[in-house]
Amino acid sequence: MESLPVEVVGNILSRLGAARDVVIASATCRKWQEAWRNQLQSLTFNSDDWPLYHEFSTSRLEIIITQTIFQTRGLQCLSIIMDDVDEFNAAPVIAWLMYTRETLRQLHYNVRTTPNINMLEKCGRQKLEVLSLAHNTITGVEPSYQKFPCLRSLTLSYVSISALDLSLLLSSCPKIETLTLVSLDIVMSDPLASMDLSSNSLKDVYVEAISLDKFILEADRLEKLHVKDCTLEVFELVGKGMLRILKIDDVSVIHLDIGESGENLEIVDVSNFTIMWAKFHHMISRSSKLRKLRLWGVVFDDDDEFVDIETLSSCFPLLSHLSLNYDLREAALQYGLQGSFVLENVTVLELGWTVISDLFSMWVSGLLERCPHLKKLVIHGVVSETKTHEECDTLANFTSAIVKLMRKYLHVDVQFEYE
Repeated sequence: MESLPVEVVGNILSRLGAARDVVIASATCRKWQEAWRNQLQSLTFNSDDWPLYHEFSTSRLEIIITQTIFQTRGLQCLSIIMDDVDEFNAAPVIAWLMYTRETLRQLHYNVRTTPNINMLEKCGRQKLEVLSLAHNTITGVEPSYQKFPCLRSLTLSYVSISALDLSLLLSSCPKIETLTLVSLDIVMSDPLASMDLSSNSLKDVYVEAISLDKFILEADRLEKLHVKDCTLEVFELVGKGMLRILKIDDVSVIHLDIGESGENLEIVDVSNFTIMWAKFHHMISRSSKLRKLRLWGVVFDDDDEFVDIETLSSCFPLLSHLSLNYDLREAALQYGLQGSFVLENVTVLELGWTVISDLFSMWVSGLLERCPHLKKLVIHGVVSETKTHEECDTLANFTSAIVKLMRKYLHVDVQFEYE
């Protein structure tokens, strides 16, 4: 170990991450102490890393963090994740940020401060590449002063911020590629709860647990969009057809529009969502490169609607992974599987039920006939703890039907996942 260059030792300590582990390891010898002080790049204070963190008072934690940080030089990544701490005093937090601002490239911080401080002003803006804040308040964003020329990833969780300040913050990050917004407390100055965000560099956006009347996102280079647990009246995406992945999970929205952004979609994953099939299909119909389509737990706005599998086969010739789970009706079998079409490239098929019926086995059989190159079939089902005699008969009939099908399709790997 003595032959290792001090830079290599510093890299080893940085990979440990957890502050307590780093301090213990640095006591090995003088070279390791030197590496800790001069070569350490990453330091993490996480309440899950050490049980005693939960027993320390807030003031004691502040002292431990201060003493540890101030013994280092050149920190590039600082993570302070203390879930059990209600708030830190502002003074030590400011000291940590000011001490590291010249070298810091990543900052992860999730504790309130008293009084509230402007984290954007205190952290080192010139070199910061990753910023993750939680349980903080952001006010008075000044793009002309608070610029983040190197920031590539921004995460805001349980943060109070106005729609205008969020828009201004995004505009001050010319290289931002990843944006994550979770449970924001969005302060509105207008009765209409609307938010317009615009960026020419964004590639990946994740939005969770946000309620708005209107949300407009302008992102010409956006490649991935994931919206989860949101309540929106209007959501519009304005882009230039770069979107490759679209995920919508448990979202309530009246008007959904991705405009011209869907032409290059490769993955569409929609779950726990009410859709009008005609409008939804029109929205993604030009996605000729689509390879994976997942419609899981979807509810149709009209009882007479169903997924037209023949239309899927003609619009998405490259489709290789198809996942479907919705309330089956006679129309889904009578009209959804009509015609002589085939899903030529589908190799993985996932089908599921919430309430099993005799229609399900017929549906499985019909889809298997139209997937000549299928390699894997996954059946997802919900089995209630208390089953009536009729439910037991239905499950037994389904099992018998699947056994017969598998004798016919010996080349298909069949898996069952029940909950």
